[in-house]
Amino acid sequence: MADRNAKGGLSCPLVDLHHVSVRRGGRLALREVSLTIALGEHVAILGPNGSGKSTLVKTICQECYPLPEEGSSVTVFGRQRWNAAELRKLLGIVANEAGISSRPITGREAVLSGYFSSVGLWPHHTVTAAMRERAEEVLELLEVGHLGDRRIAEMSSGEIRRILIARALVHDPRALVFDEPSNSLDLFAQDELRQTMRKLAHSGIAILLVTHHLADIIPEIERVVAMRAGRIVADGRKQELLTAQSLTRLFGVGVELARREGYYHAW
Repeated sequence: MADRNAKGGLSCPLVDLHHVSVRRGGRLALREVSLTIALGEHVAILGPNGSGKSTLVKTICQECYPLPEEGSSVTVFGRQRWNAAELRKLLGIVANEAGISSRPITGREAVLSGYFSSVGLWPHHTVTAAMRERAEEVLELLEVGHLGDRRIAEMSSGEIRRILIARALVHDPRALVFDEPSNSLDLFAQDELRQTMRKLAHSGIAILLVTHHLADIIPEIERVVAMRAGRIVADGRKQELLTAQSLTRLFGVGVELARREGYYHAW
């Protein structure tokens, strides 16, 4: 068990992977991946579709398991084995809304369901006054208090994404994983999302961003891990890795690059 400081924080790395290989769908999705991310560090995992980014996240979240090879290990918050529900209290996950968008629940119910790792509330769930208070806090933090009583099915993709962030925040986690967060969002919603990520980064929550969209990499993220074909092919400072030459190699297509107000844009 990891040591905790006086504030309830953890003194060990957020993630520590050594020589991890993962097989999915009959193929190696990760190949000998080693990666350490410090607690409090903001990191982007960047790469084309099929590069292994999502498998890496699922491995960190203990939804995928490495092949039992000598020297291979996955440690998250200092532990190799977690109950998924307990891990979610420290590591919040923000993915797409596919599993929630059609459910007949309100924004508030969606947020409260984060306590139970469910999609919506069920009769056997006991919602306490403290849970309701915390749900209201995170709705207000993300400036979506007005969505508390609105049905999920009546919300835009951008609104649902912010509700999902609130859902991930109810446990006051030490880190948030954003898995391709801007997919399906229009330009206005993309900007809102990035401003929300910046706000959270400044609050002290570690941000682990998984994306193939360069513009998702907010200025607060200084480290980029580049993946291709199941391997980490580069890992370092953003300014050194986000160049036209390196991105051309990573994505296999000619890239032009511009930087504006701390963001990188490619075409």
